[in-house]
Amino acid sequence: MRILIQLIRVIVALTFIFSGFVKMIDPVGTKIKMLEYFSEDVLNLTFLSPYALEISIFLIWLEFILGIWLLLGYKVKFTLRALLVLITIFLFLTWYSAYYNKVTDCGCFGDAVKLSNWGTFYKNVILIIFILFLNKYNVYIRPLFKQQLRARLAHVVALSALLLMIYTVRHLPLIDFRPYAIGKNIEEGMRIPPDAPQGKFKDIWYYKVNGKVKEFTTADEPWNIKGAEFVDRKTITLQEAYTPPIHDFSIENDTEGDITEQVLKSDEIYLIVSSDPENISAKAVKKINAYVKKLQNEGKKVIGMFAVIDDGISKKFDFPLYLTDATTLKTMIRSNPGVILLKNATVIEKKAWRDLE
Repeated sequence: MRILIQLIRVIVALTFIFSGFVKMIDPVGTKIKMLEYFSEDVLNLTFLSPYALEISIFLIWLEFILGIWLLLGYKVKFTLRALLVLITIFLFLTWYSAYYNKVTDCGCFGDAVKLSNWGTFYKNVILIIFILFLNKYNVYIRPLFKQQLRARLAHVVALSALLLMIYTVRHLPLIDFRPYAIGKNIEEGMRIPPDAPQGKFKDIWYYKVNGKVKEFTTADEPWNIKGAEFVDRKTITLQEAYTPPIHDFSIENDTEGDITEQVLKSDEIYLIVSSDPENISAKAVKKINAYVKKLQNEGKKVIGMFAVIDDGISKKFDFPLYLTDATTLKTMIRSNPGVILLKNATVIEKKAWRDLE
């Protein structure tokens, strides 16, 4: 029993530590997921949207430090009860996502590991069983170090985790798992392999026959049934088609049209990226314009990729602006705005506006 308890303890602790860490290095990514959950067509908690980043940081911090505390054996009863509350919240969210197919990627392991919604739900079911088991037999959990050292380690980790997230929010993720990471080629990320899985679908037909609505397959050819009246048709996905890591990537404006291929073929081009140009601070605008002026004086090519363009936004910046999907821009770089250097479609460098010289 004691060996089993320690094994389950380590499994639960490492799962929460890993899950917390991969989100800790990119808390803005979790914020984006939280905004999806808070939206009207999901949980309809839009009043929480302005606090999505703060809520994300707190949940990530709690997830990580509780995993560390369980591993250390620090405040065991409190830690296990807190883990039970936390996993219950996660269990509900993942069940909701899977059952209603609302948020197709819960982001439970950030961008590092992708699981299906049902896969994530079942993972949480196993975790809640393990945590209930640990709560029942918590007397068998022994601390790793002496009390004073254990307490110091627990507090140092808690503070360090918080400071790390503040740093990554103000700058960029320490590790980038996304398809626009440094070294990635955008054109390659957009390609679909010849042997990629094709989508498979099945149609379910509903026809009223003799006053009763019945379900048919396409092979049944219900439209040939005498007197049958069409009611509805539903398409079920049997197998998802392959989706390339990079999709919905386009760069255009009303004057020049689509310049995506031209940008990707450029020997060198600087992209000023903003997923929310209406909320760029005055300080950021000033710093970006100064940086762009320096690049232009050196003969560098610079364009802006913005989610929104209007006269008010255009007047603020001294370089040409083009439209790109907001979700794509958020994936490209977390900073608003940020700078990406491309050479022949390969990402060479990424900088947050605060880090510009």
